[in-house]
Amino acid sequence: MDEAPLRIGVLGAARITPMALVRPARQVAGVEVAAVAARNPVRAERFAAKHGIPTVHASYEALLADDSLDAIYNPLPNSLHAEWSIRALEAGKHVLCEKPLASNAEEAAAMKEAADRTGRHLVEAFHWRYHPLAERMREVVRNELGAIRHIQTTFCFPLPIPSDIRYRWDLSGGAAMDTGCYAVNMARFLAEAEPTVVRAEAKLAKPKIDRWIQADLRFDDGRTGRVTAALLCARLIDIAIRVVGSEGEMRVFNPLAPHFYHSLAIVRPSGRSRERVPGDATYTHQLRAFAEQVRGGVRMPSDAADAIANMRVIDAIYTAAGLPVRGAREPS
Repeated sequence: MDEAPLRIGVLGAARITPMALVRPARQVAGVEVAAVAARNPVRAERFAAKHGIPTVHASYEALLADDSLDAIYNPLPNSLHAEWSIRALEAGKHVLCEKPLASNAEEAAAMKEAADRTGRHLVEAFHWRYHPLAERMREVVRNELGAIRHIQTTFCFPLPIPSDIRYRWDLSGGAAMDTGCYAVNMARFLAEAEPTVVRAEAKLAKPKIDRWIQADLRFDDGRTGRVTAALLCARLIDIAIRVVGSEGEMRVFNPLAPHFYHSLAIVRPSGRSRERVPGDATYTHQLRAFAEQVRGGVRMPSDAADAIANMRVIDAIYTAAGLPVRGAREPS
């Protein structure tokens, strides 16, 4: 007999959901986006009708109480990730939560405790890690550049909308939380080690909210790193990785969404080579991996333990830049 489909419910009607879940579910066998709930019931009804979601619940609580659902996708604002993911786990649902997993490392640890206690899976939606390009980058760093000296990751794009939730303190906004969580994740992934934050500086869009932030890192073996993230800066779009080794450099353009376009170049004294790595959309790879893990398959690397480590670096970057950690009590 065919295995029962994995039925997923969605918290909210976020703009990212069609790209991150609805369209991938059409490509991944045995996965259904089965229900949605939003704070505005009319918006939820419209969202469901537009995207072919059969059930609309009147509240988040009602969605979590739906026993027909196996898992929850949580694309709510950052400040709501911990509360509603924990409530979903306690309701017996697996959770695929948008990045960053939490407002800070302490919240991420509480989320992991809930997942461990309930025996449910909790995954941070770092979709880029599931495209074959990610493993190819790691292979190059491990085997083709000699001794690694420096890892530089950059994610800058323009968001000139002051009212956007990513600029709100109460919703745990800021460049380090949005684009920066990717830059930190990529640096940690390629280093295969945890860094110390040596220095950080930020430019603000409003009090406590960074629109640009940069941090210098150091690893225990002497390697250095730099992460740069922005929601508004002089360079409009800069999504790239540069890894410097004793025998050459790797330069990657667009590791975030390589299915649209990307390039991986290896530069050595003998010359330059360039390649592209085929694959489906990153979100399709991610959803396929999530369904496999829930069914007892390979565990995803962007789990709660990894999320805690990522949030520790982000917290340290904010502290080094003289800014408060997100989710902390607002200074008087």
